[in-house]
Amino acid sequence: MRIYGVPLSVHTRKVIVAARLKGVPFELQVVIPVVPDNPPPNWREISPTGLIPAIEDDGFRLADSTAIVHYLERKHPAPALLPADSKELAAALFLDAWAGSALFRDVVHPLFHNQVVNPNIRKIAADQAAIDAAMNKAVPQAFGYLESRAGDPFLVGGKLSIADVAVVSNLIVFHYLGRRIDNRFPKLQTYFKRHLDSPVLNAAMAEEKPYVAQMGLDGSFVN
Repeated sequence: MRIYGVPLSVHTRKVIVAARLKGVPFELQVVIPVVPDNPPPNWREISPTGLIPAIEDDGFRLADSTAIVHYLERKHPAPALLPADSKELAAALFLDAWAGSALFRDVVHPLFHNQVVNPNIRKIAADQAAIDAAMNKAVPQAFGYLESRAGDPFLVGGKLSIADVAVVSNLIVFHYLGRRIDNRFPKLQTYFKRHLDSPVLNAAMAEEKPYVAQMGLDGSFVN
């Protein structure tokens, strides 16, 4: 299987971690859509939205991280990332979608674009108002919600699920940007540290180190 994307991407990491967890061999082809002329010429055939990640597996192409995790789950059921119980499945899928909005769209995306993409790649000024809105409004709301759910090692059903992978992947990029979960959210701090120590995530993040260094990001939180 070939994964198109960049390991630092929240959504690409979700697919990489799922593949590693399930023991699915893969080849990573680095695609960075925000860098002009970086994607391959047939990129829109591979990813109709132009976004990462996407996969090719025996001629089958698929874009969107959640769809890819569902695909991997059907091909490689164990260990499961999608709970068998209907209510737990619904809760996990909700949290996966919530992570894509309350964490990625409202926090990680505006921070990453205004701290990294705009000044370093597009050579335009950062939007400080967008950074302030993310840190002063979106972060307390999102982290407060996670604090209310993070008393257990896992967010749903007492087992690792797509919900944990999606949430932790966003929190990693938040930390790469030099941000930290502050002491208002002690349960979330513990939850995040626990997942950072997992062998699968450790392996995935070890492969991210060259990209972290190349982009001048903050990897000091990683053991």
